[in-house]
Amino acid sequence: MGLILRFSECSYKNKHLVGGKCASLGELYNLSTNFNFNISDGFAITTEMYDEFLNHYNLHPLIKNKLDLFNLNDKTSITELHIISDHLMNLIMSAELLDNHKKIIKKYYNDLCSEYNNNIQVAVRSSAIAEDMPNASFAGQQDTYLNVVSYNDLLFFVKKCFASLFNSRAISYRKTNNIKYYDVKISIGVQRMIRSDKGCAGVGFTLDPNNGYNKAIVINASWGNGEMVVSGKVTPDEYIVDKRALINNASDPILVKKIGNKNEKMIYKSNLESELIEVETTDFEKLTLCLSNSKIIELSRTMYKLEKHYAIIHNTENMSIDVEWALDGIDNKLYILQARPETIHSNMNKSNIKIMKTYKLNDMNNLNLLTQGVAVGTKISNGTVKVLESMDEYEQFNHGDILVTDITTPDWEPLMKISGGIITNKGGKTCHAAIVARELGINACVGCEGVTTLLNGIKEVTIDCSDGDVGKIYENIIDFSENVLEIDTNKKLPVKIMMNIGSPESCFEHSMLPNQGVGLVRMEFIINNYIKIHPLALYNYKNMFSDDPLKMKINDIMLETGMYFKDGSSYFIHQLSHGLAKIASAFYPNKVNVRLSDFKSNEYKNLLGGDRYEPDEENPMIGWRGASRYYDKDYIDAFRLECASILYARNDMLMNNIVVLIPFCRTPDECKKVVDIMSEEGLSRGYNNLQIHLTCELPSNIMEADEFSEYIDGVSIGGNDLLQLTIGVDRDSEKITHLSNNKNLSYRRMIKMAIQNYKKHNIKVGFCGQQPSDSNEFCDFLIENNIDSLSVTPDSILKINHYLSK
Repeated sequence: MGLILRFSECSYKNKHLVGGKCASLGELYNLSTNFNFNISDGFAITTEMYDEFLNHYNLHPLIKNKLDLFNLNDKTSITELHIISDHLMNLIMSAELLDNHKKIIKKYYNDLCSEYNNNIQVAVRSSAIAEDMPNASFAGQQDTYLNVVSYNDLLFFVKKCFASLFNSRAISYRKTNNIKYYDVKISIGVQRMIRSDKGCAGVGFTLDPNNGYNKAIVINASWGNGEMVVSGKVTPDEYIVDKRALINNASDPILVKKIGNKNEKMIYKSNLESELIEVETTDFEKLTLCLSNSKIIELSRTMYKLEKHYAIIHNTENMSIDVEWALDGIDNKLYILQARPETIHSNMNKSNIKIMKTYKLNDMNNLNLLTQGVAVGTKISNGTVKVLESMDEYEQFNHGDILVTDITTPDWEPLMKISGGIITNKGGKTCHAAIVARELGINACVGCEGVTTLLNGIKEVTIDCSDGDVGKIYENIIDFSENVLEIDTNKKLPVKIMMNIGSPESCFEHSMLPNQGVGLVRMEFIINNYIKIHPLALYNYKNMFSDDPLKMKINDIMLETGMYFKDGSSYFIHQLSHGLAKIASAFYPNKVNVRLSDFKSNEYKNLLGGDRYEPDEENPMIGWRGASRYYDKDYIDAFRLECASILYARNDMLMNNIVVLIPFCRTPDECKKVVDIMSEEGLSRGYNNLQIHLTCELPSNIMEADEFSEYIDGVSIGGNDLLQLTIGVDRDSEKITHLSNNKNLSYRRMIKMAIQNYKKHNIKVGFCGQQPSDSNEFCDFLIENNIDSLSVTPDSILKINHYLSK
């Protein structure tokens, strides 16, 4: 068909000629007008030129014979692998390109320069014919060369790309996956480079690459060339966008904007040199997010459209994609550089029979937490620490050792395959180490700044990635359990099983467990971990003097987000609403019960500025907490901020599955006061399907159920508080813990009365707490008394599902 094709002539129909990458670039080029996005033009050197070149010098049989004689089995063959690779690559580099090849390359290169009216920098990208298949990931196996500035340089790098088909990592990958020699050929894409050196660049996925959650788009970004993100040399910014909110034109579909550790960037050395250099970022760049809201949404819309198109091309409903993108700092336009099918989670079995594996440390006492970073996967592993500066030190590495290094590149893959886990100084969810670790099923924790220094002298560590996005590194070998359960998600259970969620960090993973929504979101967890400041300190921020030490500390915390806030109230509303919205989006359309803040006064005092606003109470457990705070003149302004946060999440972010749960409400009059204030703040019961529920944790909630029922739509029995207040025990006192027993007759009678009293008013009643997952007998008791739902922690939900499905 031809030695060279323009991108406009490339598609998946001629993938055998142009490889996966160039076929995708052709598809993108031809879609760019209809989908209204930008792509940089170029051309593809086809596999026909590659074959002609090797056949002319009779290299095919020579190379094949060399590879057939080589067996990759353990680390002892790594030296031999490098020797063979160097030999084969030298064979190709020492051969001269054919004259007709040089001539046609020159023609297409000159045409591309003319299209952009100047001498341009181009990227020279390898595109193997087996690369980017949905069932195998060849990403990174062959080489790409950036900032190529002349025709003569282009010829040199064309040969380098041909030769890269036989670099050590590519040979290792094909041997490991039993890919035959003649099944792989190489094409080369030549594409005008985008001036991301003056802007920013990165990668994006139409699912969460760490767990396969596919209702969100995840984007990573850093200043300068995107190679810094792909290689893991920086911890990039992260943006997460809810797909449903995006396509329904929510005014704010962005769930997460998380600033990275972007201390360096890659730029052109000069316009006349084929060299990219790493330089330190400015103070402004370090403290600023790379993309504006409008650019995040624009990029997300394009990715969503491309995902749907790729699903049609590949004739599947479950096709997610990953893209490389760049923002040109000169024309301020976003460009899609590459798109391809995601190859790990998209191929997973979609059967209703789920084999669920969970991991848990057996002993949480006396743990020595050394550091933490970005978790890759959900496993726990441990082993002997081996800190390596380069692959030259591979001989000291043994099977099962924990690989600790600055970053990994494709050259590290032979060692990564035999490691018991990987820890790096730098990197994010989409860096090389993370991608390869997921593909190999290896535990990893990336972006642990300074870990290569920290772990020098440490003999053994345990990597714990079992609890959300944050991976933790503990000293020593710590025993852990792997729990495997088979769950039939189609089987109807006698009661709804819901989940208690504390952190937005792990909600995507937890939403993929069998569940029917969230019975409890503790708002105070988000306030404590994502806001960190007393809400009244934030409300009064605007009235503080500029030299007030508290105001200066608040400024420092707000600055760490990389975002601008006009005052403390806007910071509180943003942080709380987005934390709640991330959880609500993960479980949509199922209901998510958000409990209004239920800090006790001593807990509020621990927040920054709390000592200015909180009293000293003798018994805060039954003091100024829950509903009694919300209408109090000394707290009502802070409560209005909570209401504004929920309103924003429900209306602006389209999370109308959020249900409001009023805690520790002593009297029906209190309940009415709280409901009235909520209505004043736009949270009217019934408006936009808003439901208001009550936590039933006081005897008065049961005795006055008829009166409470006038103001609420549902009830959640809080087992711990109801037990302590029924039998008059302090649950924090170790002296009387033996009395806190769910078999207590008074407690059980209270539960039966609660269910009966509220069901008379057609109000559904749920139970929230660990007791039904700790005791099958107690679980049966609740079901026998017609409880409507049970809400337990994520680590218990598989156990209770398994029990109830029998």
